[in-house]
Amino acid sequence: MPAAIFEQPLRLEQIPSLTYSATPDRFDQTWAAPLATLLGLGRAVGADFVEFFLERKNYISCLAEDDTITSISPSLVSGAGVRVFKGKADCYVSTNDLSFNGLKAALEKGLAIMGLELPGPHSHVPELNLEPLRDYGTSRAKENWLASCVSMQTMGDVLLEANAALAKQATHVQARRAAYFRDWQEVLVASSDGTFARDIRLTQSVGYNLLCADGEHRSSIGERLGNTGDPSFLTAWDYEETAAKVAESAGKMLYADYVESGSYPVIMANHFGGVIFHEACGHLLETTQIEKETTPFMHKKGQKVANENLTAWDEGLSSEAFGTIDMDDEGMPVQRTLLIENGILKNFLSDRAGSMRTGHPRTGSGRRQGYTHAAASRMRNTYIAPGDFTVDELFASVDKGIYCKKMGGGSVGPTGQFNFSVDEAYLIENGKITKPLKGATLIGEATGIMNKISMCSNDISLAPGFCGSVSGSVYVTVGQPHIRVDDITVGGR
Repeated sequence: MPAAIFEQPLRLEQIPSLTYSATPDRFDQTWAAPLATLLGLGRAVGADFVEFFLERKNYISCLAEDDTITSISPSLVSGAGVRVFKGKADCYVSTNDLSFNGLKAALEKGLAIMGLELPGPHSHVPELNLEPLRDYGTSRAKENWLASCVSMQTMGDVLLEANAALAKQATHVQARRAAYFRDWQEVLVASSDGTFARDIRLTQSVGYNLLCADGEHRSSIGERLGNTGDPSFLTAWDYEETAAKVAESAGKMLYADYVESGSYPVIMANHFGGVIFHEACGHLLETTQIEKETTPFMHKKGQKVANENLTAWDEGLSSEAFGTIDMDDEGMPVQRTLLIENGILKNFLSDRAGSMRTGHPRTGSGRRQGYTHAAASRMRNTYIAPGDFTVDELFASVDKGIYCKKMGGGSVGPTGQFNFSVDEAYLIENGKITKPLKGATLIGEATGIMNKISMCSNDISLAPGFCGSVSGSVYVTVGQPHIRVDDITVGGR
């Protein structure tokens, strides 16, 4: 920027002639000057708050079907979004033009949507001071992550070896699939409250899907692992162990009896069993639901909403978990949020807009799929905390019930009604697992099931997941120990 501009306050007529030398292939301190100028312009026009979110992404996925690599899909993305607030109203505009003029055009469009017009050419643009760049990419030694990831050749080799291992372990195989993806992302957040922060994320996932068939008998089992921050994740994968686990489950489910419909006590396994809490309760604790007045927990803070044996957390801090991030997509450092303590609702999950509109404090939960989405309150690593019981004590408490070892897909209504399939289930009789069952579906609603979780074991385990909502699809962790649900409707035959 010309030195003369620093000697006097910047005027609007000078902005078109400004030149900046921001580093084109990296978000660093050189982006402070152009973004500070644009943020100052937004405030001068009358916006109450302005935020820029910049993103660069390098993504690739690989799929092996049986003994062939059938798909390799790379994707390179770069762009920015600008959010403009006036009062409690806001708008969001995105662009893939990261030049100064491209960002300025996006800002002006957002201002116009909010009914804000640029002042006369001689109007002053106030200087906006950004904090020194808070750079998690550098401070957490993430700069070499992308260069350290495996090659496309290695991706294919590992997946083919994994599928070969699955063929040796399983019987009556109809189809084998091994899939992997790597998602590298660099983000920069600058906003008119002075926030200026950068992060690098590396998210990876690998897993199996196995379909077995013998005459009219069918079984389908999947298993997925996820990681953040370890470039050697794929080559460290013990696919032999995973293959044995998937093959055993598929074999048991192939000839399983169909479950009889009814109301049963249920023992839900740890790990991905936590998806029900995530879907049926976690979403209802996001301020996006409070804004819509679609959550039954809206006015329940400080009140009992679950069994006294249940405590639940959401956080972004667990090492290498799928929902772990150093800062959210609004530049706020992540932290640990106590959702429910001994059955009492303690906190909601809030982003900036949610905090403005509901009064609940921000929790580092502003997340988005990418630059084309505005941030919203979203979960990170969400789980039921371990309890005081052993797994044996949970099973011993059930005379006749269902053990839900592996959850499948499902749907959740806007106020917490849910319907989830169970991929792997077993009958419990006199406290013991007896025979495998298939075709089970769990049916209920959030406020009901939370009060029926009467026992939690001490063997918490976390699992990777994908969560879709108003700000797109984000990576999350679900989890819990084994839990006992006193009774729930189980659909079957």
